[in-house]
Amino acid sequence: MLEHGGRLLRAARTYGIAPADWLDLSTGISPFAWPVPPIPAAAWARLPDDEDGLVEVAQAYYGAPQLLPVAGSQAAIQTLPLLRSASRVGVIAPGYNEHAHAWRRAGHQVIELAAEELFARVDDVDVVVLIHPNNPGGDRFDLATLLACHARLAARGGWLIVDEAFMDATPNDSLCPHTANEGLIVLRSVGKFFGMAGARAGFICANATLLDAARERLGPWTVSGPARYVLRHALADLAWHAQARTRLQACSACLAQLLTKHDIAPTAGCAFFQWWRSERANDVHRALAAQGILTRLFDRPQSLRFGLPENNAAFERLDAALAQCAR
Repeated sequence: MLEHGGRLLRAARTYGIAPADWLDLSTGISPFAWPVPPIPAAAWARLPDDEDGLVEVAQAYYGAPQLLPVAGSQAAIQTLPLLRSASRVGVIAPGYNEHAHAWRRAGHQVIELAAEELFARVDDVDVVVLIHPNNPGGDRFDLATLLACHARLAARGGWLIVDEAFMDATPNDSLCPHTANEGLIVLRSVGKFFGMAGARAGFICANATLLDAARERLGPWTVSGPARYVLRHALADLAWHAQARTRLQACSACLAQLLTKHDIAPTAGCAFFQWWRSERANDVHRALAAQGILTRLFDRPQSLRFGLPENNAAFERLDAALAQCAR
């Protein structure tokens, strides 16, 4: 299994610091979670019901003509490679490592390239996998570029897969409204924006034929009844969406300013995190961990991803810890 952020209990054992005493900045999950209401007992007692209205609410939120609820983006990432015969697959790098891992494990030929190289070699592959905005590289793409890439792939039966797990703060940049087109697949997650990673829920947005194939592969009841109940309400809470987008953007900008103050100017970032590429990354990661602050360390390339501190006290703690690192 690949490394991911959020391994707080392991860090607590390694550094001898109780879990409750950590400031966990190792994930890109929003610290401003949607307020989950009490869940009715019926949601626990009955099998999940596909006719509960979740699909319609999600279609409205994402602007997607059709979609399929799944157990988070990870379920989609592991399933899509099983729906194609042996293919040549180009995956953005650096990026979320599970994409390349899943395609290789299913027997496909995978190349990992920076975005510019990947677009230049679209005609050399059958599938292109992008993350938009990219995690951790922060790459962003204009709509015309993405649709042109899709057109070249679709003309010969290829796919463009876009992981939009971090798109909710900038919804106008989403490709979801275009996913009726054959060969265009968008993955969405509720974990990051809504702060509900534990719900393990997300969506595949694509044409009906592909969604039917994914549904057959995944089987019934991929998202639990309690999660479906919560999602119906969270995706419909328009006032909260607007407030959360503003708050995330402001918090991310403050984080970038703080890091720059300590000579850790972000290489890239988005509303959910800031990313710093440097040969000093491992040293800074360990120095912060020794003070009970967990970041996400990457080896390829050497870099750190900083998630958002949740309040002023967390910002002050990070500020003091970074000052201590410099000393």
